[in-house]
Amino acid sequence: MNFELFIAKRIIGSKSYKSSVSAPIIKIGIAAIAVGIIVMLIAIATGLGLQQKIRDKVVAFNGHIIIDNYDTNASDESQVPISTEQDFYPNFNSIEGITHIQGTANKFTVIRTETDFEGVVVKGVGKDYRWNYFEEFLIDGRLPNFKNELNNEILISRYLANRLGFKIGDSFQTLFGDNLERPPRIINFKIVGIYNSGFQELDEKFCIADIRHIQRINKWKKNEVGAFEVFIDDFSKIEEKGELVYREIPSLMKSTTITKKYSLIFEWIKIFDQNTYGIIAIMILVAGINMITALLVLILERTQMIGILKALGTSNWSIRKVFIYNASYLIGLGLLWGNIIGLGLLFVQKYFKLFPLNPDTYYVTEAPVYISLDYILILNIGTFVICSLMLLIPSVIISKISPVKAIRFD
Repeated sequence: MNFELFIAKRIIGSKSYKSSVSAPIIKIGIAAIAVGIIVMLIAIATGLGLQQKIRDKVVAFNGHIIIDNYDTNASDESQVPISTEQDFYPNFNSIEGITHIQGTANKFTVIRTETDFEGVVVKGVGKDYRWNYFEEFLIDGRLPNFKNELNNEILISRYLANRLGFKIGDSFQTLFGDNLERPPRIINFKIVGIYNSGFQELDEKFCIADIRHIQRINKWKKNEVGAFEVFIDDFSKIEEKGELVYREIPSLMKSTTITKKYSLIFEWIKIFDQNTYGIIAIMILVAGINMITALLVLILERTQMIGILKALGTSNWSIRKVFIYNASYLIGLGLLWGNIIGLGLLFVQKYFKLFPLNPDTYYVTEAPVYISLDYILILNIGTFVICSLMLLIPSVIISKISPVKAIRFD
């Protein structure tokens, strides 16, 4: 039988313990642990969720890695075509971890209505286009179908639909111009779907149509595209995969990761990691100090018991273990309630989206939540271990207590 654990259980289970002077302080200590774990869970879940959501929105419009020709064009418009007759297309088998590659082409156009003009970029996609991201963004209508004959279906954003007064089934004219010497090409598109990624910087710019329109306007061949978009299975390895892709493509092409193309956005979301680490450190420190206070009160309240145990020959370390076990139980109780409340709040936000965010600032319309068993376990174990180790310091006071004085203590 574990002697120290037995004594700790008797202390925890005693009625006098629950109605003693230390009871309010112990409750405050438990509450501090609970509040700390709630705040840390929310900080990590929303921080990771925001990073993941913003990352997914950028990936939806660009892929993870973009392969295109070297040129001086700094716009979103595809200028120099690339043949699809490449060793890496349609399957990039030479590099492990690449899940998909697709050909696209961008073309600037002007949407003309009876009362307005709006400049946008038409993103041309074909049969190989992966629609899984836009399935999530779709809020009305359906996704276009470009697998068969050339058609005039187009997918536009809710931002553009609201701005220009469009709805599903409406048609509009677009003006494509190559130079000033020739009149612009006019194409009538029919809206079959409206999406909303919540990323206004991209929503206000991109419409998605059949790539064959852009090929005809640019007088490209059927096997020519503006760029290739590459998707990988592990975002944490994007820089490594970007280097490998660059080595595999012809010398006249370049590869750009989205972390470089949108460097300001990705640098901004990295700040959330620093904020999260700061919150975790502060919450653990506050919780640890509260538990140290609770342990000191427990020790002072049980001074006579400590004196009796010492008089019976119990070592200082054994007595310290009794109180560390006792305090560890309180930490565990705080973690239990903290997890119940914290995870409850996170699941409510995940499924009911009660807390909105300004998309102009955060690129999302509501606070996103990412829940994973990995970080929950690491956070709980880390908090428990650190707080328990902090309790070793105040427990040293036990070795300073004299048995004779302690037994007389009142």
